[in-house]
Amino acid sequence: MDLETFYEYCLSKKGVTEHFPFDQDTLVFKVGGKIFALSSLKQWELGEPAVNLKCNPDLAKEWRAQFEAVQPGYHMNKNHWNTVTINTSISSLFLKEMIDHSYDLVFSSLTKKLQKEVLE
Repeated sequence: MDLETFYEYCLSKKGVTEHFPFDQDTLVFKVGGKIFALSSLKQWELGEPAVNLKCNPDLAKEWRAQFEAVQPGYHMNKNHWNTVTINTSISSLFLKEMIDHSYDLVFSSLTKKLQKEVLE
């Protein structure tokens, strides 16, 4: 998956906004004001793209055991976040499923009021 595809896929989800809250390098995608994906633009430029994605803790352990490209979240809560190295053993289709899972987890944690606002 290339950066443009990753970027467009994240932004295609309902209510998603992009931000650079930490620095000019870390691209962050949020839904309802909460982060569901973040990635270093510099790493993409270097040909070493990776993305941090929220994940159910049990599923996170399963994916880490299954794929070397899935590691505990760098600079994140290791129980709830994975860092996924892109363009290795992870197919684009599976990466999209992981992005969907992260988005859905964050969306479901929003208040009913915020969920409704996102869907409008």
